[in-house]
Amino acid sequence: MNTFDELGLQDNILKAIKELGFETPMPVQEAVIPRIIENTTDIVALAQTGTGKTAAFGLPLLQLIDPDNKKTQALILSPTRELCMQIASDLNNYSKYLPNIKVTAVYGGASIETQAKQIKAGTQIIAATPGRMLDMIMRKYADLSEVRFLVLDEADEMLDMGFEEDVQSIIESTPKDRHTFLFSATMPTDVEKIARRYMVKPETIAMGQRNIGATNVKHIYYLTHARDRYTVLKRVADFHPDMYAIVFCRTRQETQEISDSLIRDGYSADALHGDLSQSQRDHVMKKFRDKHLNMLVATDVAARGIDVSDLTHVINYQLPDDTDNYIHRSGRTGRAGKDGISISIINMKEKGRIKMLERQIGKPFSAGKIPSGRQVCEKQLYHLIDRMENVNVIEDEINDFLPVIYKKLQWMSNEELIKRFVSVEFNSFLEYYRDAKDLNVDESRERSDRSEGGAFTRIFMSIGRKDGLMPPKLLGMINDFTQSRELRVGRIELGDTFTFVEIDTKFVPLFMESFRDKTLNDRPIRVDIAEGQSSDRPRRSSYGGGRDGDRGGYGGGRSHSGERSDRGGSGGGYKKSYGGSSDRPSYRSERRTDSSRSATRPDPERGNRASGGEPWYKEQAGKPGKKKKRF
Repeated sequence: MNTFDELGLQDNILKAIKELGFETPMPVQEAVIPRIIENTTDIVALAQTGTGKTAAFGLPLLQLIDPDNKKTQALILSPTRELCMQIASDLNNYSKYLPNIKVTAVYGGASIETQAKQIKAGTQIIAATPGRMLDMIMRKYADLSEVRFLVLDEADEMLDMGFEEDVQSIIESTPKDRHTFLFSATMPTDVEKIARRYMVKPETIAMGQRNIGATNVKHIYYLTHARDRYTVLKRVADFHPDMYAIVFCRTRQETQEISDSLIRDGYSADALHGDLSQSQRDHVMKKFRDKHLNMLVATDVAARGIDVSDLTHVINYQLPDDTDNYIHRSGRTGRAGKDGISISIINMKEKGRIKMLERQIGKPFSAGKIPSGRQVCEKQLYHLIDRMENVNVIEDEINDFLPVIYKKLQWMSNEELIKRFVSVEFNSFLEYYRDAKDLNVDESRERSDRSEGGAFTRIFMSIGRKDGLMPPKLLGMINDFTQSRELRVGRIELGDTFTFVEIDTKFVPLFMESFRDKTLNDRPIRVDIAEGQSSDRPRRSSYGGGRDGDRGGYGGGRSHSGERSDRGGSGGGYKKSYGGSSDRPSYRSERRTDSSRSATRPDPERGNRASGGEPWYKEQAGKPGKKKKRF
């Protein structure tokens, strides 16, 4: 392998990067830096995130920039604010001994006028997000007429986030004789289209195979019931006391809920999602980069562009919808040549997707065994002993206190002293994990359970998505109101203002009685049997109940509470236990005393439901129409 001295970089650049600790170039840097310095061709570089791409294009660009020309000569586009700021920060560090070269970060959430003033004062390199950059061009705040170099960093993510038209408009605002360097972890069709349209005979440099996961990341999945997903997350975190991880969720709401639950349960965590302001995002990221947080709970969009080099784990709380997103998630760990672990928490329904991911990313997944309570306690105890063994003793400040301490403890033997010291720190942990249940799924029993048949009855409910209803919340209400460990729930069809749910026929009377006079968001819940919709076929997709309430995807109850009280909360199997130390329910189930709002309110499309004739939901039940969202 070459050294940086052999790549053709100037002495003042080499001096800066050596002070930053750069020793030997990473493969993508070794391959790309000399080619950009030669300045003869466009380049498509396929490499995973965290492989040193910023230095691969940033170092040669700094060398090629004319410091006497104050016009913008290089434009770097990236998908997110965080990555944009990180690139600008890195380039400023690399150009420490190039005082006449200025770099400006251009991104949304900050003052566009301030950014425009910085560019007008003389900026040779702009690092920008597409939306804000296009805005700057439209307002004539930025002049790209002398841009010689265009970099599209994380191109696949940029296009996946919907920036294709913005990117094309920006490219068309630059001179046609520019050189274009495209960096991407994967090469989907949209990226290939950009390359064909805007690049001239590009040279392709591939670090590994296309659309393949990083080689130094180990992929593990834990198979559990959906209701235990949060408990598994906590147990994994406890089993890895030095964990420094990003936890990926699908939605902003789930991201915030999981983060809030982790904080409430005593974990060092915070959330990153699109509902946060720029100042909030910056604050969270600063805490995470400074390692004041062990876990960052994030959506895919929010986490794109996060450049943290020493993550130990990536945890997929929910699997992403497509393979590219999984590649990007897992690529957040195992950076800069270090090893990383990508953990996926899945249920039986999702197991088939693991096989699909294995084929598509070309990497095997290991079936992990969820640690038992005893194993977690053992790991935590040894971690405590390691900390004690390596603690820095401030001799000068503690010596004055030691004589009294020695006198106080002199009656104890060494063994007794150690035992009591460990107990002070460890008793609460032992108490928490006493009698902790096995969270692993017995696949043979699951297959046996799912082969059993049973009749289901389709029930109409007068609540839907506009009431904040989602399947986990519905299952939690069923679990709470019915207090049944045996009730099974089948298919759920969720509409905006109504829901159809299949209930084990023998439990229909209990279900109807349990929901009598109940409300959601202070609105009465009306339930009725949808005619002609009973079924005697086995329900392989049922959500709740079964043996001990553990059938299917959502059954039994997903709780954000402690291990010993987490049976229930979001499903139709176990008894009520809603999250947190106070065990408070997450919705109101009190009887509504104000009856001014009727459950038979007018329907704008069908008239008043109470005006006579067959109820509208019974009319609709047997007719084809707009397909409902199925869960």
